[in-house]
Amino acid sequence: MNLLGGLALFIYGMRTMGEGLQKVAGDRLRKFLETLTSVPIVGVLAGTVVTAIIQSSSATTIMVVGFVNAGLMTLRQAIGVIMGANIGTTITAQLIAFKLDKFVMPIIAVGFAMYFISKSKRYKYLGQVILGFGVLFLGLNIMSDSMYPLREYEGFTKLMADFGRYPLVGVVVGIIMTVLIQSSSATIGMLIAVASQGLVPLDAAIPILLGDNIGTCVTAVLASVGTSLTARRAALAHVFFNTFGAIIFLTFLPFFKEFVLYISPANDIARQIANAHTSFNLVNTIIFLPLIRLLEKVVCLAAPGEEVQIRRGPIYLDERVLTSPSIALSLATKEIIRMGKISFDNLEKAVQSFVNKDYNLIKQIKDMEEVIDELEKEITFYLAKTAQYSMTPSQSEKHGGLIHAVNDFERVGDHAENIADLAQKRIEENLPFSDQAINELENMHKYLMDTLYLCIPTLEKEDRKLAEEIVEREHQIDLMEKKLRKNHIERLNAGLCYPASGVVYLDLLSNLERVGDHAHNIAQVILGEIFPTVELNISKEGKEAKDEEGEKQNK
Repeated sequence: MNLLGGLALFIYGMRTMGEGLQKVAGDRLRKFLETLTSVPIVGVLAGTVVTAIIQSSSATTIMVVGFVNAGLMTLRQAIGVIMGANIGTTITAQLIAFKLDKFVMPIIAVGFAMYFISKSKRYKYLGQVILGFGVLFLGLNIMSDSMYPLREYEGFTKLMADFGRYPLVGVVVGIIMTVLIQSSSATIGMLIAVASQGLVPLDAAIPILLGDNIGTCVTAVLASVGTSLTARRAALAHVFFNTFGAIIFLTFLPFFKEFVLYISPANDIARQIANAHTSFNLVNTIIFLPLIRLLEKVVCLAAPGEEVQIRRGPIYLDERVLTSPSIALSLATKEIIRMGKISFDNLEKAVQSFVNKDYNLIKQIKDMEEVIDELEKEITFYLAKTAQYSMTPSQSEKHGGLIHAVNDFERVGDHAENIADLAQKRIEENLPFSDQAINELENMHKYLMDTLYLCIPTLEKEDRKLAEEIVEREHQIDLMEKKLRKNHIERLNAGLCYPASGVVYLDLLSNLERVGDHAHNIAQVILGEIFPTVELNISKEGKEAKDEEGEKQNK
């Protein structure tokens, strides 16, 4: 229990110290990573510095995966930063290799006083760093003391010695320990604590250390689940980099041991382990940095596929033409049509995800919904600025119609997301649907999509004939929804339909019917049957109220 308690204090101290350092640095760490990664060697340095500050290579790697997923960092840049993160995390091992037993309590006292007494935020955060540093060493000392009795247990010392004779076993132990603890630094801390009692020789410690470096990749892999393909490749690069490095060092294990002994003080096993940890990650980076392009190709081969590129933000909007409302409205129309195509594509994928029970499509739909929402906001801002300039009556009418159109296209995206949620529910709860229900659904969906795509030329050409066709088709969609609802109730009464599935089915039909309503609204814009009040409230509260009102009007 003392060992576990010491480990808990060690991890808590490390986290506290890292949090304090992050607060001292502020948001500069994130900006530092974003801006200083264009060249791989610079990325390595950035990863080293950031990880040394936040005291967690896993946290840095998770941050990198997030940047890659957001499109702020390329795969090659990410690999460089991850290499640096491996080096930066060895700083913790170097710190705990110092003999600070006698100073632990004074360090904790000073840190506590600064943290709880100081009124200055900067000194308060610095106190948190010192307090965490002291608690870290306190935990290390407790772990070390708890292992002392094992020196008399011959079975344990023999087991530790076996790791030197069977290094692969040591590697597996290191992997398991790090996966369980979720901290490579904590594993190294435990290793140093045990070794300091003379229980683990260096040739047994090195394989565990190599396994620790492989095990730390698991956190990044877990963080990459559900992210973009490139982000998953970045996490996979971390696995390959550390695993290949471990294999190389295992091959030359006797030479590596001699090298560590040569650069380290004699009879100081703690420093020897710390130096082995640093040397492995430093030399591994030196080996693979020139091969970063090759590593990138290997990762792409291991995780094949094409990334779904999400172009965020508007393409056509140009504030320089706002003084010419006719041009500005034309550009806004182009952007709205682009947004509409994205919404329609999302709806297509949503129904596919439901019919085919395709979980991968659901993630794409969620990502694209964010793009749609962002476009709605940008277009609405642009139209608000356009309204500040003098417009003719026809331009004012078109301006108001475009405001309605952008809202309707955004609502189509919302319904696509609703259907994706229903698809997820169907998959997770394994809800059964009859072939007849699926066939009817697909027929309604096809008819609806054909109607929706008529909205594009209708808006582009302001074609009244096409607009009238959309109105007629929307009426057919309403009739189709009523018929399918009636058919479903008949199946339900006949015991051919599972009740829980029925609720989902009706909800899906309702979403499709409402999409038809939005197509009808867009047609009315061209037919001049909507005379909107220009209301450009794009706050969260305003948007929610607007959505609710729109739903009532649609019904």
